[in-house]
Amino acid sequence: CRRSGRLAVAHDGKKRIHVFGPSGSCLQRFGERGDAGNDIKYPLDVTVTSDGHVVVTDGGDRAVKAFDFEGRGVLAVREGFCLPWGLDAAPESEVILTDSEAGALYRLMADFKKGKLKKCQMIQSQLISPRGVAVSQTSGAIAVIEHLKARGLNNSSTRVKIFSAEMDLVGQMDSFGLNLIFPSRIYTTAVAFDKEGRVIVTDVCSQAIICLGKPEEFPIFNPLISHGLSYPLGLTYMPNNSLVVLDSGDHSVKIYSS
Repeated sequence: CRRSGRLAVAHDGKKRIHVFGPSGSCLQRFGERGDAGNDIKYPLDVTVTSDGHVVVTDGGDRAVKAFDFEGRGVLAVREGFCLPWGLDAAPESEVILTDSEAGALYRLMADFKKGKLKKCQMIQSQLISPRGVAVSQTSGAIAVIEHLKARGLNNSSTRVKIFSAEMDLVGQMDSFGLNLIFPSRIYTTAVAFDKEGRVIVTDVCSQAIICLGKPEEFPIFNPLISHGLSYPLGLTYMPNNSLVVLDSGDHSVKIYSS
């Protein structure tokens, strides 16, 4: 949460959403597996809106669910989703989310305090298994990670696409293209924008966090963190510009100074 500095993490434990304070203390746990209104069957991503609501993609229920910080469910949106996966909060109580199975990107607008959905609009289609997504707080640009499948074992790869706020394709780069420019093959699972609007990605192949530059200079190659990570799966920035990495290799949340 950019106002309070609270951090929400989704995982596969008994209570599937943990909310941490800026100091790292756990403030709240909620979201047990089940069919009740406040339950979460299988969380795939989580974000916090500007007005302080925790929004979760529930792959097991094919739904997007919003909660207050106490864990009370305020809204559940299904809207014919096939497999809602990644999401990121945009300004003005909007959420951008991917539907991996439908190959689509949606903009969801809601009054979370009143629990009312205003609009759920598909803004991009014909994507290939889109998962991670991020919205730039400065320009409104959107970065999406596509997961590409090829024949044979271990041939899957990823592609990062950058769209402008008006949904024009600004740039893209896949693992093969990056491999032509950079020394290692990149397989990215998460993406974020820093406060200057640069694209930051995880790379599970080199166990690193890499800056790909601003959309207009995309891609450059600048490793930010190259040691101490096992399997970086999630990524976000805190209000003080520190970088938070979810490391599923050792089940930890790691915070790096700016």
